[in-house]
Amino acid sequence: MWSLFALLLGLAVGSFLNVVIHRLPRGESLVFPSSRCPQCGHPLGPLDLVPVLSYLLLKGRCRYCARPISPRYPLVEALTGGLFLLASRFYPPGVEAFLVFAFLALLVALSFLDLDTFELPDALTYGLLFLGLFASWLFAFPLPFRESLDGSLMAAGGLGLVAGYANLFLRRFREGRAEVPVGPHQVHMAALFGALWGAGVGMALAFLTWGLSARTGRPVVLPDRMTLPLLPLSLLLAPALGLDLLESLKGSLLAAGGLALAGGLYWAFRPLPEEEEEPVALGYGDVKLLGALGAWLGPYAFLALFLGVFAGALFGLLFRQRKLPFGPYLALGGVVALFFGEALWKAYLRFLGL
Repeated sequence: MWSLFALLLGLAVGSFLNVVIHRLPRGESLVFPSSRCPQCGHPLGPLDLVPVLSYLLLKGRCRYCARPISPRYPLVEALTGGLFLLASRFYPPGVEAFLVFAFLALLVALSFLDLDTFELPDALTYGLLFLGLFASWLFAFPLPFRESLDGSLMAAGGLGLVAGYANLFLRRFREGRAEVPVGPHQVHMAALFGALWGAGVGMALAFLTWGLSARTGRPVVLPDRMTLPLLPLSLLLAPALGLDLLESLKGSLLAAGGLALAGGLYWAFRPLPEEEEEPVALGYGDVKLLGALGAWLGPYAFLALFLGVFAGALFGLLFRQRKLPFGPYLALGGVVALFFGEALWKAYLRFLGL
């Protein structure tokens, strides 16, 4: 009965996620007006809205205008129902199960929004992040709070640095435009300072440059051509400088993640000015999404990243796609890591003979 309930709940939630995916990019209310046919605009009745079943009975066409209905709608419903059913096999009825349902629902919405718009809305990425942190603080689930917070910052910091190096190579080592008052330059500075003097000092110095940039109206930052090459050098020299390599790396990631997530939250409430966008290899929406996954998965967020990169690369090679939204693959990696991360890690260790 629990599995049946989870399946039916997932189908119903999937129906609502279709509304979110359709209306959120348009800035429309998620509640009013009631659901309508996207082709003719006719209001849909209860019999038209039974998840999956209505689509099958109507043979994929609108009851009122007979135009085809996108198979995307039953796909989202069936996918959400299937994920909830899978979760019910791992989690018994209780608060933890419903938190996992929320985690899965947000990932489904983010995946399809990224497929449609190549954007990951801050309302959903930060919602996923704060839900994971709040659940960890209140219920010590999915992780104890300290592990959840560290996982979030380190995951966001790690991917933020990957984005920094990738974008530097994409620009052929030309300096990118520095955003005022905060942007990736501060993230890279925080990573360098965090590697040398610890996460707290790294974040404090980067926040100081943020404040100075806001005060002067001009970027007060070190150039990426300095910070990004110096970071791996400082990690390599950490033992010679009397620093523990792993602690230095952790400090770098924590500081970078703190600036990445704080800066992203700042721009979520204060939209970027209208300027010509520079080409990027990886957007900060993906950084924020991996940070959110870190709050739920801890260090297994890096397994989610590896699986996402592998799946994205495989899909791109098979279908010869050069531009891909990374969010769906990160979400796929997050789902796999949530349910099977520990088993995959143990299998990998056995493969290495450890």
